[in-house]
Amino acid sequence: MRLSTPLSGLVLLLVTAGVVSVAPAAEPRLKPVVGFLKIPKGIPVGAASGVDVDSKGQVYLFHRGPRPILCFSADGKLVRSWGDDLIGNAHGLRVDRDDNVWVTDIGHHMVFKFSPKGKVLLSLGQVDKAGTGRDMFDKPTDVAFGPAGEIYVSDGYGNSRVMKFDAKGKYLTSWGKPGTGKSEFDTPHAILVDRKGRVVVGDRENDRVQVFDANGKWLATWNGFAPFGLAEDDKGAIYVADGRANQVLQLDPKSGKVVARWGKEGAAPGQFQLPHMLAVDKQRNLYVVEITGKRLQKLAR
Repeated sequence: MRLSTPLSGLVLLLVTAGVVSVAPAAEPRLKPVVGFLKIPKGIPVGAASGVDVDSKGQVYLFHRGPRPILCFSADGKLVRSWGDDLIGNAHGLRVDRDDNVWVTDIGHHMVFKFSPKGKVLLSLGQVDKAGTGRDMFDKPTDVAFGPAGEIYVSDGYGNSRVMKFDAKGKYLTSWGKPGTGKSEFDTPHAILVDRKGRVVVGDRENDRVQVFDANGKWLATWNGFAPFGLAEDDKGAIYVADGRANQVLQLDPKSGKVVARWGKEGAAPGQFQLPHMLAVDKQRNLYVVEITGKRLQKLAR
């Protein structure tokens, strides 16, 4: 792990755009936060693939470049960074209820759990070995957590399945196979466990979200968008990073209907270039990372 250098140089612009509402419950607008993060010159930001916010408001950025895991304070100052000697190809990042940091590494076919200081606490998978076994992944994409600390992994680009482990990493069950039917996937790319305990899976190449109970029983399918990333706020609203439409969507958690849309394709503030993952903080501000745009944008209430 390497600590940050003095803050200077490149500013990672965090901005916002107006919202186009399609339902009365939608937020009327988002306000810009300009110059929130400052990145040292020695850390060129690559494709920004993962983001989350911990209980203290610290923002974690996962990107495909030097120092792939970057931690910022709530006011945007770089606190620490790590991962050069471990990460093969950055993908998803989540922070659990204890502020531990989890990442999915599609280069090494691994899931790693870190302490907030960057110490490896748990690893799942076999390094550089893709497979279908209970202890193997094939380009795992995202990770989520159940109420008892259960670990859910969307696996991913190669295996088209969801895997469930206990809090210590012991395999419990899995479900899914390639296809377009119920409980079938074409690139399960994002996953979360919502406040109702439902496992919500972004079935990206099928342009839908599938919803399951905690053990994989199919409950619902929500169609009509490409879910690259998923997040939930403290009121239960679900947000989608639609990398195909270059928009961020807000969904009704009961019906799965889109109730708000933000952004369009472009490099301007509030526009997106392949939004990949997103996160929501306690104030329901949104944080969106972009693969092509190579940036993180903050959309503030």
